[in-house]
Amino acid sequence: MSQIDPGTSAWLRTRNDREALHLFLEHGALTRTRLGELSGMSKPTATQMISRLESAGLIGPVGEVAGSRGPSAVSWGVRSDRVAGVAVSMLEDCIQAVVVDALDRRHPIVELEVRGEQRSPERDIDRAIDAACEASGIERSTVEVVTAGVQAAVSSESDALSLTDSLPGWPSVGARARIESELGIAVVLENDVNLATMAERAFGVAQHAGSFALLWLGVGLGVGVDLGGRIHRGAHGGAGEIGYLVVAGRSQHSGAVTTQLLGSGSILALVDAPAGARYPDGIAALAGHESALRTVAARIAVTIEPVLAVLDPELIVLGGPTSLAGGERLAAMVADELRSDERPDADVRLSVTGDSSVLAGARRLLVEQIRTRLEDRIPTW
Repeated sequence: MSQIDPGTSAWLRTRNDREALHLFLEHGALTRTRLGELSGMSKPTATQMISRLESAGLIGPVGEVAGSRGPSAVSWGVRSDRVAGVAVSMLEDCIQAVVVDALDRRHPIVELEVRGEQRSPERDIDRAIDAACEASGIERSTVEVVTAGVQAAVSSESDALSLTDSLPGWPSVGARARIESELGIAVVLENDVNLATMAERAFGVAQHAGSFALLWLGVGLGVGVDLGGRIHRGAHGGAGEIGYLVVAGRSQHSGAVTTQLLGSGSILALVDAPAGARYPDGIAALAGHESALRTVAARIAVTIEPVLAVLDPELIVLGGPTSLAGGERLAAMVADELRSDERPDADVRLSVTGDSSVLAGARRLLVEQIRTRLEDRIPTW
């Protein structure tokens, strides 16, 4: 938006239009009368706001509302076909993607196989956008921004990826710049566990926690750290990469790297998965395998001890495929393993954001970005 002087008629119109757009986004379709009630504006002013937003292509008529007296009133809603985004989760053996719009409507999640494919950041994201748009029936030209969750430490400032072995063909420096240059869209790369942590704060068991740590148990391990609603990433994006931690002390696991204890291969072995079984399908029996559950719980306790000692979070959340397979029983066992006379009992809970929590976190970021882009399209008149 170009600079306009506060207090002028143009400034007031723009402020009113922004408020009106916020109300449409928050409440959905509104009539002129309802917009006036919510905004505190007169009916003539509400009519003018609707007219300006419609002329800018930001809202359009979506139906009629029958009144108790007189003719039906037209309702307007935000146009979801102006700006869209795509949320992407880069997994070890596939890519998940889903369209995101300003109204945060549900769209189909697609999965793309990557085995045997030529890989590069621009090709991977290009394929993800195409597949997500086709599944949702939207025009690719409306996609202006992508948020991708990657299994890596991400430094946004230097556009660098580190501590990853699941992104063949992706450079350690410059992946975001390559995607933006080749595809002509804005891109946010974020650590996948950080995105899952954002989803847990927004929709999950940590909504009211002052601080919490999410331990992700998947192919590898990671910890997302939320301090008062802010993700702690560290100076170079490497905070929470607990999978590279060597277990110390007198534990029977002393000297082992935590990924060796809780990575997908270890869990498959604990449940005696059949030869050739793939993770996570091969660990479906974990919840009913008492001895395996106890072993996993003990290993989680050893892994999470440093987090408790250094951060003392209000809550520990168990997320990722292994945690979901273990269920509430696993969370209870971990709490028992962590019980100590030397400190307050740890509050351990199972994630409730489901098996697409990385996409859910990416989607939440995208909704905010898309809405900001729509707001920036409001003319200064």
